[in-house]
Amino acid sequence: MEPAHAHPHGNEYIKTLSLTVVIPCYNEVTTLLPILEQVEAVGLADEIIIVDDGSVDGTRELLKTLEQEARPHVRILYHQVNQGKGAALVTGFAAATCDVILIQDADLEYDPREYPVLLRPMEEGRSKVIYGSRFLGGPRKAMNFWNMVANKSLTLATNVLYNAILSDMETCYKVFRREVVQDMKIHARGFEFEPEVTAKVLKKGIRIYEVPISYNGREWTEGKKIKWTDGPIALWTLIKYRFVD
Repeated sequence: MEPAHAHPHGNEYIKTLSLTVVIPCYNEVTTLLPILEQVEAVGLADEIIIVDDGSVDGTRELLKTLEQEARPHVRILYHQVNQGKGAALVTGFAAATCDVILIQDADLEYDPREYPVLLRPMEEGRSKVIYGSRFLGGPRKAMNFWNMVANKSLTLATNVLYNAILSDMETCYKVFRREVVQDMKIHARGFEFEPEVTAKVLKKGIRIYEVPISYNGREWTEGKKIKWTDGPIALWTLIKYRFVD
């Protein structure tokens, strides 16, 4: 399950920290098994926690069959009703037992083969929080223009409010030392998780380390769930936690 090393960009990566991958999912019956197999194929996750957030499309039935298979490193948790991505992540964080927690969406937009690139700065002690940025020159499928505008606007607001220089606050690929987030009071239930956790990390005085990642964005017709209304909510979240603990 755990190779001695991987090779990002030709440099040896030595794994010394244990890794929990948390996968929140809601109605991902077509992509959940492929992403789980991709995470397993990388061979760096000591623990994979899947949190089903009240799926109604057959995802739960798929997970029930997975529970019958010999995957001792996989734990599956269920929300009886849909609560939102933030709520699923809070459940996953509380259950995590390894040194490091990495968030992996259940769709196929982010590539687990980039785990060594994400984890290497953590192993080297550069920061307790690593973000994978879609805007630092990695290959990416063209994203919807207004989606990009919203992402960059929210990232700019983050930088202004919290004196940071992030390039991609809304990225899925966020990696934390477990002690940073396990006891963090996170109120977000939906996509406002991203700005809330970022705000609280920066208010702790932790400088977030970014690395370039690839991105294969999916269209709304393919099941993308974030909506334009999530933008104003995210902005309000950033403003609120700048002044409120």
